[in-house]
Amino acid sequence: MRKSRFTEEQIIKALKEHAAGVSVDELCRKHGVSNATFYKWRSRYGGMEVSDARRLKALEDENRRLKKLLADTMLDAATLKEMLTKNF
Repeated sequence: MRKSRFTEEQIIKALKEHAAGVSVDELCRKHGVSNATFYKWRSRYGGMEVSDARRLKALEDENRRLKKLLADTMLDAATLKEMLTKNF
């Protein structure tokens, strides 16, 4: 996944500018992003504060780590089960 040029803080700041009355086109031109990117930001970060965004990122990282651990454990269990069913 490509890393964004903008931090969560910058994205939330831009969304607050829009809430303050700046038009979408002007905001996109100012920050150098497309309208689609702005609307994607709004759907993901709309109504959030900076602390909420940091917490979301931490939870996503923890979820990714736990999914990897679960996949490794399931692979180990499947390997052991396969080895036990073979006749030596």
